[in-house]
Amino acid sequence: MTISRRFDAALDDVAEPELAAPELLPVRLARAVARTLGVDGAGLSLVDAAQQRIPLGGSSDTAETAERLQFTVGAGPCMTASATRQPVFAVEPDLRARWPMFAELLFRASPYRAIVALPLQPGLAGAGAIDLYFTTSDDVPRLDVFEALAVGELVTSALSEAAVWSTWSSDEGPQWLRGPTPQRRAAVWEAMGKVSVDLEVTVATALDLLRAWAYGNGSSVDDVAAELLSGALLPVELTRPGD
Repeated sequence: MTISRRFDAALDDVAEPELAAPELLPVRLARAVARTLGVDGAGLSLVDAAQQRIPLGGSSDTAETAERLQFTVGAGPCMTASATRQPVFAVEPDLRARWPMFAELLFRASPYRAIVALPLQPGLAGAGAIDLYFTTSDDVPRLDVFEALAVGELVTSALSEAAVWSTWSSDEGPQWLRGPTPQRRAAVWEAMGKVSVDLEVTVATALDLLRAWAYGNGSSVDDVAAELLSGALLPVELTRPGD
């Protein structure tokens, strides 16, 4: 069976009623990626024209958590793959050596011990990437890289086709940019603006403050943003990380 047919079959297998909405297409695709390639988890993300990193969906809650932790520290395999447009292979020693802060959070919050990050071809909404997660480093050499790249092409095609055959505005983006995972990250941009205004700092500094608070308190930037927008956390408290 060709890789295309295997991927289509996996996509049919994950077509559960609760995932039928068009905005959840990335979740279905991530689950199909994990099933087709036989990996322990998968996540899809992109960097838009404003250079904002947007997670689209993961094959599981754990895969989505792994992405949020990578964004929290601002560095990791997927961010490197997105920036360089080159595949990144990171087994456990590589994660510890190259991204120690991310590795610390990842190993504490998930069973993943290795990651392969593959850039996707630029699409309508930005340049994407796939994170493939492994619970043991020994499984990484067994990954068929050519199959993984082919699956990446199929993901890009599926997202592009869905965008072409739906109605959307440039402000909102395709429907698959309106799911719960992208919207959760959108709240971060809103929180950054709030912190920037309240503390009279740049937006970049606001993000640094969110990241420092999240890391110091064992949280994620996405969770900190939600607390700020709900009023549970005040912007001034970000100047006292770890309190």
